Amino acid sequence: MLTAVQASPQSAMQAVPHTQLQPAATHINAGRAPSPLSEAVAEDSANGSPNATPSAARSGASMAIGTLASRILGFIKGIVLGFAVAGTVVGDIFEASNMLPNLIFLMLAGGVFNAVLIPQIAKASKNPDRGSDFISRLLTLGVVGLLAITVIVLVLVSPIMSVFTSYSGNNLNLAITFGLFLLPQIFFYGLFSLLGQVLNAHNSFKAYAWAPVINNVVAIAGLLVFLAVSGTATANPPTVDNWTPVQTWILAGTATLGIIVQSAVLLIPVHRLGLNLRPKFDWRNSGLGGTAKIAAWAMGTMVIGNLSFIVITRVATLPHADDSTSGFSIPGNLVLNRATELYIMPHSIIALSIATVMFTAMAHAAANNDQSELRNSIARALRSTGIATVFAAVALLILSGPFGMLFSGSQEVVARQIAITLSILAIGAPFYSVNFILNRAFYAQENARAPFVIQCIMVCIGLVAALSAALLPKEFIIYGLAASYTLTNVLGPVVSHFFLRAKLGDYGGGLIMRAHMRFLVAALVAGIIGELILHLFGSSTTGGFMWSSIPAALVTLAVVGTVMAVVYIVILKQLRVAEVDALLNPVMAKVRNRLPAR
Repeated sequence: MLTAVQASPQSAMQAVPHTQLQPAATHINAGRAPSPLSEAVAEDSANGSPNATPSAARSGASMAIGTLASRILGFIKGIVLGFAVAGTVVGDIFEASNMLPNLIFLMLAGGVFNAVLIPQIAKASKNPDRGSDFISRLLTLGVVGLLAITVIVLVLVSPIMSVFTSYSGNNLNLAITFGLFLLPQIFFYGLFSLLGQVLNAHNSFKAYAWAPVINNVVAIAGLLVFLAVSGTATANPPTVDNWTPVQTWILAGTATLGIIVQSAVLLIPVHRLGLNLRPKFDWRNSGLGGTAKIAAWAMGTMVIGNLSFIVITRVATLPHADDSTSGFSIPGNLVLNRATELYIMPHSIIALSIATVMFTAMAHAAANNDQSELRNSIARALRSTGIATVFAAVALLILSGPFGMLFSGSQEVVARQIAITLSILAIGAPFYSVNFILNRAFYAQENARAPFVIQCIMVCIGLVAALSAALLPKEFIIYGLAASYTLTNVLGPVVSHFFLRAKLGDYGGGLIMRAHMRFLVAALVAGIIGELILHLFGSSTTGGFMWSSIPAALVTLAVVGTVMAVVYIVILKQLRVAEVDALLNPVMAKVRNRLPAR
């Protein structure tokens, strides 16, 4: 997603602008981005920093477990949502409506909160009052601003839905109704972010990490209630005509309730900080002036980047723009969002973790003006990332069918639509991670201009590709959008490479390319074997075993995925790829430590 340009390389670790043109809201629903302070804890623990106290290590471990738990529950939520509305026009309208609170928050306030407030709060927390006065004024201003934005958006819900989507008639009316229930999330996303930054600035991380888990639990509970009241989409397909206010209250209401609870639980640990926070409306001479100047630039960058998503959302809602199409026959927003969540998963788990660790080495090398070490750090990061992401891309391509089945509500036609979309997206997955690493290299050198220029170039390319997808027949628009993502993913690192090479010179491009080619050879062999085994599970047969149910898809994923992983590692060993040992040795060491001594 596109996020704000950060003020420093340290804070850039949280949210470097991605040049790929993709729905920002897709990733927000899974939880929240880690703060720079929380990442610093993880890095201190990983690198053996003298600052890595036992409490910091425990906090880092707790945050990692909380993030993992939130991701798992997020996938369960997606599975249950598939049973509720997958393959229906209502499902696609809900997906589009539920994206808007995230998008509007990111565009108007997200960059400010994530990029600007953290260092300001951290600085104020060193004052004798631990930042109580500054934080009180800041929270008061933030809450008032968020409330004003939310009220304005709710008043303008009709024109906003008309601008952000292509819906008309009854479909637009339902989107507006959903918007009235979902758009208040803007306020609570902002409150969650504000309170979270206060906690992080005072070295309190656990609640911020685990709050999204509660959000997902509430959302899943709401979906289960919806299924109990309305039945599954297969047994009792919801339509725009038969949709009831009760269903809206349950589906959209509980989605917002989850965000409310996620924010509310942070009030307890903030109160325990003992800061004696009070509403303070005197904002003059409070130190907020400097913050406002930085915030203006951050907001400007966010607005420019996220305005492009208006085009994306309008194109994505074209398949079900009016009342003349049925959900099953044409893929829509729900299909695109589920496929996007799947293909971005390897990057979120693998590349982001490696980038977080390697960014420290890059930043130190850049600070010491050690160009050679900076180039080496970039090369190591790219090779370490590639060994996992190249295989993940092939695995997603081969296993797109059973993955799609997980979120289809046991509807084969929807599963196949997700599988096709995921297959298109998977091709660009390794490139997405490569570009992410290259952008980290710019920020390590405190160079925010180059990523901004690259972002502008890629946004232009992505918009042309997305608008081209809008010209396709309705049944192919979502696939065309997926192809536009893949195009920008592939071109992104090419553009970034030229900018970085001009700045740093050769950073080992030949060695990096050769390493990735070996990864690709091993992954393709594993993929061929996986495809052969997949046929035994009925992949090529309508109604085959892996298309029969979600448990069957899980069995298929477990068996075929395990075989592919083993084959991939064996071939890498035969090719004497050094990176495989670096990847496996820490895991094997932990396994050996847990084995009983003889």
